[in-house]
Amino acid sequence: MRIGLVSDLHANAVAFTAVREALADAGPLDGLVCAGDVVGYNPFPSECVEALRSGAAAREVGADRTDVVQGNHDRAVESPERYRHNEMAFAGLRCARERLDDEQLAWLADLPVETHLADGRVRVVHDHPTDRDRYVRPPEFGALAPHLGDETVLVLGHTHVQHAEWVEDTLVVNPGSVGQPRDGDPRAAFAVLDLPDEGHPSVTEHRVAYDVERVRAAVDAAGLPERTGRRLARGE
Repeated sequence: MRIGLVSDLHANAVAFTAVREALADAGPLDGLVCAGDVVGYNPFPSECVEALRSGAAAREVGADRTDVVQGNHDRAVESPERYRHNEMAFAGLRCARERLDDEQLAWLADLPVETHLADGRVRVVHDHPTDRDRYVRPPEFGALAPHLGDETVLVLGHTHVQHAEWVEDTLVVNPGSVGQPRDGDPRAAFAVLDLPDEGHPSVTEHRVAYDVERVRAAVDAAGLPERTGRRLARGE
């Protein structure tokens, strides 16, 4: 089984399109997994939601199923004022609230906070497996050991930093951020998980360039904070 892994799209449809094209070129997949935060920050929330909700994104990469968990921005789109202390987050959530229709908002609200695939071998969350909204940065992967169950693979996001590491008998994977990388590399991040019927799973990390300036122009046109676009070019 081969599964495409994405996370933290953050309403960056231009980056998500580039990632889907790269995944399609990487060979047939059995599924597409998104570890949350489909919306927020950037000005294309409807396009990102619909690509996942309709199954179009999975079909484009040759997969027959899509699994998405709810990120903190997906949950907060109904109440953007929760992020009023953060100008960029607040503006992005308010943009999503205005641009998404009722069905798209309902889809975000109904997303699970956790899902299991491949007969329980793969567990997907957005942040920490037992402490919602907690960041798990690469140096902290080892501390996840007491919070792991019977899964062979744990997929998470939230930090926008790409990393994979074995923690005891579990492969922990953060595919990085599609729409707002924060590791100094502005290219969109994603990963491909190989899950054989027998033997250990493996993951391949990928990056792909996209038209950052197009997104920056759309950020400006939408009246979003200038830093929202500026940080994309810096991978911050």
